[in-house]
Amino acid sequence: MKAIQLSSLLAVVLALSLLGTGCQKRVIGPTPINKSESRIRPGEISDNLPSYNANNSGSGVSGADLDTATGAHAQSGQFSLDNSTQDRAALAGHTVHFDFDSSVVRSDERGNVDAVAGYMQGNPAVGLLIEGHCDERGTDGYNDALGERRASALREVLISQGVAAERIITQSWGKRRPVDLGHNEAAWAKNRRGEFVVLHAK
Repeated sequence: MKAIQLSSLLAVVLALSLLGTGCQKRVIGPTPINKSESRIRPGEISDNLPSYNANNSGSGVSGADLDTATGAHAQSGQFSLDNSTQDRAALAGHTVHFDFDSSVVRSDERGNVDAVAGYMQGNPAVGLLIEGHCDERGTDGYNDALGERRASALREVLISQGVAAERIITQSWGKRRPVDLGHNEAAWAKNRRGEFVVLHAK
């Protein structure tokens, strides 16, 4: 009798174990990472830039692009790029630099903006072109927009200091006009900038 009960019990255990092999295995703990879906590849930086592409890292200097800027704005006054001559030397010493992926005017750069405001107030017959520039990282489109945000941020600070809005034009060169062709942080820091160009009406 005991032998029959034992064999019946073994049969039940065997049947249950066979049924169990068809069930899905339950994993407890974190989901394994599928490396092919990882958003950050070796050599990339993670700065929450959706359009950043590590393979898009040329110097930004390419023939026709050098003469093509985007977004010339605020040309409704007496100054425009078509009816003005440009003086790049007058304010060349007051270039403003920006942090990576930022259009915020840093406190340590406000002295340069103040100097430009003083120049504009002392020379009421001139206009001002503000050019926004970026480093080589990121797509052309992203950097064109970032360059415009940088130029616009500088424009707003100057307007808040009493420079008439109609005297200021903004323009973005994106990453097309680097001042340093290096591929390192020292070069990129120089290229993330806003430049001021004095405009004289023709």
